[in-house]
Amino acid sequence: MRVIGLDVSRTVAEIAYLEHGRVHSGGRIGVERDPLRRFAKGLRATDHVVLEATGNTAAIAEALKPFVGRVVIANPLQVRLIAEARIKTDKIDAAVLAQLYASGFLPEVWIADERTQALRRQVARRSQIVRQRTRLKNEIHAVLASHLIPRCPATDLFGKKGRTWLSEQPLPMDERIGVEQRLRELDRLAEDLTVIDRALGVEVLQDTNLKRLLTITGVNTTIAIALLAAVGEIGRFASPQKLVSYFGLNPRVRQSGEHPAQHGRISKTGRSHARAMLVEAAWAAAKAPGPMRSFFLRIRARRGMQIAAVATARKLATVVWYVLTDQEDYTWARPSLVAMKERTLQLQAGLPAKRGQRGIAADYSVKALRDQERAMVEKAEHAYTRFVGRWKPRGPKRRSTASVSS
Repeated sequence: MRVIGLDVSRTVAEIAYLEHGRVHSGGRIGVERDPLRRFAKGLRATDHVVLEATGNTAAIAEALKPFVGRVVIANPLQVRLIAEARIKTDKIDAAVLAQLYASGFLPEVWIADERTQALRRQVARRSQIVRQRTRLKNEIHAVLASHLIPRCPATDLFGKKGRTWLSEQPLPMDERIGVEQRLRELDRLAEDLTVIDRALGVEVLQDTNLKRLLTITGVNTTIAIALLAAVGEIGRFASPQKLVSYFGLNPRVRQSGEHPAQHGRISKTGRSHARAMLVEAAWAAAKAPGPMRSFFLRIRARRGMQIAAVATARKLATVVWYVLTDQEDYTWARPSLVAMKERTLQLQAGLPAKRGQRGIAADYSVKALRDQERAMVEKAEHAYTRFVGRWKPRGPKRRSTASVSS
């Protein structure tokens, strides 16, 4: 077996061949379809190609797969920790990738299938649009604040009533022109957001995993789609702790010698957007009745609101792992609320409204049924509160006198 290391940049890739224990340079190729195709045709069916994860890695791997035995994607952060050197060139980096893979020390990255990659691209575009809309809204609020204009009496400044109020405010002509430009940009971005939401809704409408995620408290359609895109195949995570670490919600730990371990802030490695979605779901779960709210309140009483939100997000990641792995709905789901979420997903995908007909979310309109489901999860919340209330804190383990004397 021959191992080929590729150190990929934006325009070129440095090649290193490892064969019979010896490494030699293979020169450079352009990172474009035609040069990659010519390079791939000269490879063997038994070759293994190794490259680091970058922005164009997926396309390069797709172009090389038909011609070689295996294409391996390496984790660049972990490779840098293992093979950090004072002398760093593209040739050395390509050779290091090949040597690490041949020795069995290469930290690999899972290659997502085409559907998951498409979902991730759409979710990333949606996130960019949301950030742009937030920036424009903040700029309009800043204009109003700089001219001492009080808060809008309407609930939504950018709704119909809010815009009418905004047009009546005494602003200089240049500022008014700027506000109108930002409002037009907001409307254009809202149209783009609707198109992306519909495409995402159509793609996941029949996905059973997404419907199971909707049963979790605090998880709406947007959060469920983001989690589904980030996780991909749940089978690649051997335990819930692995998934928590993938989202970067695990605390840093430092321990040396006989000193006790010190736990710090969360690592924040991995999927940052999915981590933000889990924190958003945690804030929603903290307001809804159920064991998750009891957990949030218990942590908030000791550590504060922000740490409680992150801890709840970590708890939600654990629930996500069990729901997807066991293929079971969340135990304390509220059926009428879950049906409303599914109906929201259907409307997002463009299905007709069917006004006047009884749909899957009709039970959510029955107050007695909603109160009954709410009472059920409130009992679960009280039971969890009583259960954890009997816990007694344990201090750090102390070494016995016998072990010290020996």
